[in-house]
Parts: sequence; C-alpha cells; structure tokens
Amino acid sequence: MRKIPHFLSITDLSAAEFWQVLKLSKRLKDEHKKTGLNKTLFKNKTLIMIFEKPSLRTRISFESGMTHLGGHAIFLGPSDIGMGSREEPRDVSIVSSSVCDIIMARTFKHETVENLARYSTVPVINALSDLEHPCQILADFMTIWEVKKKLTGLTLAFVGDAENNVTHSLALGCGLLGMNFRVGAPKGYWMKPTVLAQAQALAKKTGVTIQQTTKPQDAVKGADVVITDTWVSMGDEKEKKKRLKIFQPYQVTSKLMKLADKKALFLHCLPAYRGNEVAAEVIDGPQSVVFAEAENRLHAQKGLMVYLLSKS
Repeated sequence: MRKIPHFLSITDLSAAEFWQVLKLSKRLKDEHKKTGLNKTLFKNKTLIMIFEKPSLRTRISFESGMTHLGGHAIFLGPSDIGMGSREEPRDVSIVSSSVCDIIMARTFKHETVENLARYSTVPVINALSDLEHPCQILADFMTIWEVKKKLTGLTLAFVGDAENNVTHSLALGCGLLGMNFRVGAPKGYWMKPTVLAQAQALAKKTGVTIQQTTKPQDAVKGADVVITDTWVSMGDEKEKKKRLKIFQPYQVTSKLMKLADKKALFLHCLPAYRGNEVAAEVIDGPQSVVFAEAENRLHAQKGLMVYLLSKS
C-alpha cells in the first residue's frame, strides 16, 4: 500500500521536494497571472478545511486555490465539528477522508493534526498548529526567492517571540535549504530546544548556522531578510500586558532595519499590530513585501496541493 504523503512539518519535504513545490507554485502563479486561469487539475476533487482557529489568509487562499484548479472546498468551523469535545479527531479523520481528496487543518495543538494524519486515507496539510506553520513558510520562501532570485546562502533574522510556530518552521526550513537563521528574542521566549536541535542538525548538513541571541541588533546585522510576528498570539491574550512590556525592545524599527543589508526585505505573516512588533514606517515602507507574501499563500498552497495529490 502506498504511503499517504502528508505535510505536517517543513521537514516532511526533502530539499529537492521543497524546490519542486516552489517551482510548481511559481508556474501555477505565472499561468494564472498571464491567462486569469489555471488548468482544472482538481476537477471533481474536494478539499475539507478544518478550522479550530479563525484566519483570513488561510481560508481565502485554500478556498480560492481549489476554485482556481477546478475543485471544491468545504469549510468546517469549530461549531460544525466540536473536534475534541463532540467528536474525536480520529473519527473526524476517518469520515472526512472517506468522502474527500485532501484535508487541511488549522488547530490549536500539533497533536490534533498528527491524529488527523494518522487515521486519514488522503493527504493532510498542517495549516497551523502550536508547533509549526509550514504553509506560511512555503509562502515566505517563495516570496524571498522571487525577489532575491535565490535562497541558498542567504541570512534570515527573526526578531520577537521566538517560541512560536512561525519561528520553528523558519528554523527548520533554513536548515533544510541552506540558509543562515538568527533569532533575537528575550530569554524565556526562545525556540523549543527540540526544534532548535533538529534545525541545527539540518544546518550542519547544509553548512549553515542557526543561532539565538537576546540582542535584536546582533540578529539583524547584515541580514538579507528581517521577519517578525505578533507578540500576542491566539491563546496568549491573558499575558498581553506583560508581553507588550517584555518585547518592546524587540520592535522592528527603521533604526533596526538599517543594521540589515541595504537591500534587506521585511516579512510578517499578518495580522500585524503597527506600533507593537513593527513600526508603521517599516511594514508600510519600500523594504516590506508583506502583501506579496500574503498573496503567495495562495500560489504556494496550490503548488503544495498539486504535489501532494500527484504523490497520493
């Protein structure tokens, strides 16, 4: 029996497979930009979208992507399923995969998306969990590649709350593809040690480094890309006052950006809170590619879904 290809982590793809997805995504993007259409590769195909957390970009990019490719997407919110209370993830997975061709899930716990994949007979995509955000990083790397014309050898810097899913997937992706990755974050908000060790093991093979520091200036100095994320993620609202105080020195300002390479890009997965993690003049300035990055969620996920279904 053929193994079902899932995408729960950046590391579910090899470096060669990652590049296959990026190049396929670019072809699909160029095709749609040129003609206004994509070939109907997903005719009579259905995507089930399971949401425990709300999202603008995740829903519209996956749903539009299926439409572009001739398929159909079904949205299932928390009240539609009650996953974990009304129905076990195991049962949701067995039933859903019996009637659809591919599943994406945006969950609170990574364990939930793992359970969906364990019992599914179709590919499952992690559209966000508390551990990783691999679809976002696919779009990030696609955006950087489009502008910089390469990925290998670049230096990416993340500033802010590093103990989050975006940072984890960035670190693993950089190690996999051969990019240096630096984190500037206060102690107590660094990457999970297990993820750091995994990323550093990958980086050793590709000849790059994964580093963490408490000094945002050291992280950003000479970097080709500067990235940040919200200081108060969903689930951290009770710590908002404390977090805003702790992370204030880690705001990405024009002054901080000047320490990066003069052609450095600024990325943010959105939603952004101007005046907190990033100054308005940075996110709305000439170095920012955040809206191209947001659009590339659509194109990168189309490429990913085509790739996974071709392998399943």
